[in-house]
Amino acid sequence: MYLNALEFLEEEREAWRPFETLGELSDEQLEVSVAGAHQWAGRDLIGHLVACQENALAVARELAVGERSTTQDELERDWDTRGGDVVNGEIEAAWRALPMSEVRERFRTVPGDMRGYLTVVPETRWVKNAQNLRYFLGETIEHYAEHGSDLEAIVAAAR
Repeated sequence: MYLNALEFLEEEREAWRPFETLGELSDEQLEVSVAGAHQWAGRDLIGHLVACQENALAVARELAVGERSTTQDELERDWDTRGGDVVNGEIEAAWRALPMSEVRERFRTVPGDMRGYLTVVPETRWVKNAQNLRYFLGETIEHYAEHGSDLEAIVAAAR
């Protein structure tokens, strides 16, 4: 458990920092599928992680003004009902359809927007709320850790 929001936000920021390396790759390098990363290209990893950050941002916006997040309830219900493979497949397809300029823009802005909104959510609604804290951990810090080896493989393939 975190003592305060700043502690979480600092840990999240540090956990995200290695993924910023993807922004240094060329558009062409971000399009190369990598065997060691589940056949994902860099743009796929960006899309997967940033889509989850966008979900967390939507939840944070609701928690900033209310005790509950209907978005969180809907996202969790969708995941439980349809399954991660289906949801992740839809995310991948949606992000593959985006122009690279939009992929890069969202990669550049969403993480900071998410952190910014979390600073205005009362701590009792997320850091001190076990269910909501688990949700934010799952969409950020824990999720980044799950994809560290994918990042390493994509960056290594680009060098």
